[in-house]
Amino acid sequence: MKLRQLPSWQLERYLRPHSRPFPPQLARQLSTRSFTPRFLTQPSNHSDFRCNSRSIRPYTTTIPASDFLFGQPVHETHPHIVASGELTPGITAQEYHERRATLCQSLPPNSAVVLPSATLKYRSGAVFYGFRQESNFLYLTGFSEPESLAVLRKTGDGFGDYTFYLYCRPKDPKAEQWNGPWSGVDAARDVWNADEAGDITRVENLLGSALDGVTKIFTDAELTMYGVSTKFGTLLRSAAPKATTAPLKSHINALRAVKSPAEIANMRRAGQASGRALTEAMRRPWKYEKELAAFLDYQYQMSGLDGQAYIPVVAGGRKALLIHYVLNNGLLNDSEFVLVDAGGEYGTYITDITRTWPVSGKFSAAQKDLYNAVLRAQRSSVSLCRASANVTLDKLHQITETALRDQLQQLGFDVSGDAMGVLFPHHVGHYIGLDVHDVPGYPRNVTLKEGHCITIEPGVYVPDDERWPKAFRGLGIRIEDSICVGDDSPLILTTEAVKEVDDIEALRD
Repeated sequence: MKLRQLPSWQLERYLRPHSRPFPPQLARQLSTRSFTPRFLTQPSNHSDFRCNSRSIRPYTTTIPASDFLFGQPVHETHPHIVASGELTPGITAQEYHERRATLCQSLPPNSAVVLPSATLKYRSGAVFYGFRQESNFLYLTGFSEPESLAVLRKTGDGFGDYTFYLYCRPKDPKAEQWNGPWSGVDAARDVWNADEAGDITRVENLLGSALDGVTKIFTDAELTMYGVSTKFGTLLRSAAPKATTAPLKSHINALRAVKSPAEIANMRRAGQASGRALTEAMRRPWKYEKELAAFLDYQYQMSGLDGQAYIPVVAGGRKALLIHYVLNNGLLNDSEFVLVDAGGEYGTYITDITRTWPVSGKFSAAQKDLYNAVLRAQRSSVSLCRASANVTLDKLHQITETALRDQLQQLGFDVSGDAMGVLFPHHVGHYIGLDVHDVPGYPRNVTLKEGHCITIEPGVYVPDDERWPKAFRGLGIRIEDSICVGDDSPLILTTEAVKEVDDIEALRD
């Protein structure tokens, strides 16, 4: 059911009264032809909206965007979340267009990208998790609803020579009464700038024309499972029987790995608020892991973040030796450390921080010695997160391990044989962005350049056995920051989370 086709008296049951019209949208700049902008450059009082680059579609009623219920925040309904010109927090419609244009320009002639959305995941029975869009789909469209399919059809060699198809659920007031609002086919064109939009329930009939003449399709969706064609694989073969398929991953990873200024700003906002939350947590005494975890989640929400980026690690005492301990249901003892690996997200961009501090607020001599050993190695590696250092993540790992080995030797550790593999069993860092472990498959042997965003997270986890100095047995320490690689200096995205011994102890004074 298309809302604009209803008489205005019927629309009133589904709409809320606001006064603003659709926001202006940046016109897509194509290099090969002129066209009518998707949106008027000024708010319109007429009964027509120039919504599509190829036609002007008449409306029987002028309805402000603020009167609609969409499936995700847009500026007119959520100006406190999405600014004018943005499709998602911090990211403009123009940037989404440029992402699509850059990707398509890198692909061979007669090719297309096909991206199915994520599906709603169920926890148990009818209880579902909050929907989270597939990252590549979100990166290229900004559209965050399930039961959707995006197609990018390359149409020429110039920048912007592509056609963007978006298939999604049509408006359905009865279904939305039960499940909440979704945006509909018209909004796919009018808000998310699809050149062509259609009903996802008719995609079997529509996809063939979108892929007509395509000889190569790039997709990372599963085409077969256990030797049997998936539903998506069958759909693709039916729509383009002569086309070959290839992975999309390497092409889109190269784009996603290097962050734009807007992406970095989102990650900085997430890092700043998350760092402040961790510092505030260090000020307070805690008795239970779960209370500390709940406090951080609350702080993220109250500071304007979307919420937590991942299930946190809140590990008291020897549980810090378990890298991904997430039960968070134990007691915290004053004589022990607590290791907290936690971070929030903003506009679906994450931050990743780990801090370790004494539950009592004061370091013992052994705790201070081992903590400072890890901190010195971390500081040294963070300083190399710049393009001028000409390093890779793998090289940073080698440098960090060497620094840790030297520090541990000075504390009396025998670091011969497999000692470092036991004491420092994980890599020093990973890429970050829309995902905590961003751009999966993007190699760690790529020379870091300006715009790469990574973590630096050395750790030492001392088992409780006689191989190691007695004073340090059972201690687990990790110190992690999110870093954006600069040209000649790193941008520490999480600097508000204190990590110097004196600063941590001063929080309780």
